Amino acid sequence: MVLNMWTAGIGNAVHPRQMADGTSHENTSGRNHRKVGIMTESDLSDLRERAESGDEEAVDELIELATERGDLDELRRLADSGSATATDQLIELATERGDLDELRRLANRGNATATDQLIELATELGDLNELRRLADKGSTTAAEQLLELTAE
Repeated sequence: MVLNMWTAGIGNAVHPRQMADGTSHENTSGRNHRKVGIMTESDLSDLRERAESGDEEAVDELIELATERGDLDELRRLADSGSATATDQLIELATERGDLDELRRLANRGNATATDQLIELATELGDLNELRRLADKGSTTAAEQLLELTAE
């Protein structure tokens, strides 16, 4: 699979072996060789390996790419490995998609932002069971929202 990062909306993303100005790190016949802004699965694997070995720039590139592609699995993997930025992007994307399961998973792990977003989304959807579950776990905000919805 080849990912065209320009059409994915990542205008400043570059191929792992490409510099920001578009010139390749490789030199062909004594002149700079320009590469198109695409990333293959192999390139993506290389980027993941760099990220796993502690390359923060690679982590940031993966987060940006996953966010633009709407790749919850990639963001989840990065968030679970400790990236606060990936967690924030995961919460934002899950909220936009109305993904109660993902927000619940993060909230159950103690993420306050995910809990807040879960309460907000459950309130918008009128999901009394979710609000009741959160209130039973000690969320005063969920309890207040539950009271407000049941009073209507």
